[in-house]
Amino acid sequence: MNETRKRILTGDRPTGKLHLGHYVGSMKNRVALQDSYECYFIIADLHTLTTKAEKEHLAELDDNIYNVVLDYLSVGIDPEKSVIFLQSAIPEEYELAQLLGNLVTLPRLTRLPSIKDMARAANMDDETVPFGLIGYPVLQAADILLPRAHLVPVGKDNEAHVEITREIARRFNHMYDVEIFPLPDVLIGEVPTLIGTDGQAKMSKSLGNAILLSDDPKTVEEKVRGMYTDPNRIRADVPGKVEGNPVFIYHDAFNPNVEEVNDLKERYRLGKVGDVEVKRKLARAINAFLDPIRERRAAYLSRPGLVEEVLVEGTRRMQREAEVTLGMVYDAMGMAGPRLRRVLQGKSSTFRLQAEA
Repeated sequence: MNETRKRILTGDRPTGKLHLGHYVGSMKNRVALQDSYECYFIIADLHTLTTKAEKEHLAELDDNIYNVVLDYLSVGIDPEKSVIFLQSAIPEEYELAQLLGNLVTLPRLTRLPSIKDMARAANMDDETVPFGLIGYPVLQAADILLPRAHLVPVGKDNEAHVEITREIARRFNHMYDVEIFPLPDVLIGEVPTLIGTDGQAKMSKSLGNAILLSDDPKTVEEKVRGMYTDPNRIRADVPGKVEGNPVFIYHDAFNPNVEEVNDLKERYRLGKVGDVEVKRKLARAINAFLDPIRERRAAYLSRPGLVEEVLVEGTRRMQREAEVTLGMVYDAMGMAGPRLRRVLQGKSSTFRLQAEA
């Protein structure tokens, strides 16, 4: 990869197939930036343990990892241009997270609204929230800093986490008088948070309000027909509200026919078009958007072993970079353990403690 280019790190927890919210929130930017950045895309399986560590959830992990990689390839992420890797296969992730955890306070972490939201969604309270969930942003900082990323394309809900990464990176660089870690910037998608089909604030597979990137045309049509619209509009001849209406939010995001969208909006406001027509045209637009993604997915599915090959090669490439970063970190800190480890691994023949005279 071209080391003169700046780097991107972003990714997803493998909790299931990805949906339209993932695409507009981050994946669209990932595909667009492949040619101008070194891109590292993490399958963050360790992060799933913070809320789903039970054996029955872990039994689904292999399938979920497979489907996330397949979704990446299907939307146009090119493994020749980008590194797709599995978080738990990189030992340096664990080590760097442990070191970075000493550079941020517990009150700083517990103030994050996203951590409280995740705990609430998992039916956890103050007595049952695990240490791993509180430390989620620290592990996320390790994700970002391990490849020394400059830019993080994320959804709106992760913006505050990247700010913690910046704070940790700044403190490490200052504490050890080095410039190992860039201070990563955030890139938010055009639709920072896509509303769910049921009108909920966020699309989520667990809430059953998501249109998946892998949904077939009939499923898309069914989901669109059931979409939440203007609750005060009981007939087609009643003027309706366009602003905040999920159907029109989706039209703006996925229907490239601006003239058609504007016509629908105008007639909707005047009570001259029914929800059936508006939704039918939306389903058609979404299916047209998903068609090339489905075609690529089918092509990759027809090649057994391809997904695994992509993940092995990408993780191998990330492993090499992780070793470089952690070596720089330990050299800056001057710790004895890593020097001794090199002797134990046969990579060095001498070990000396830097004792005071």
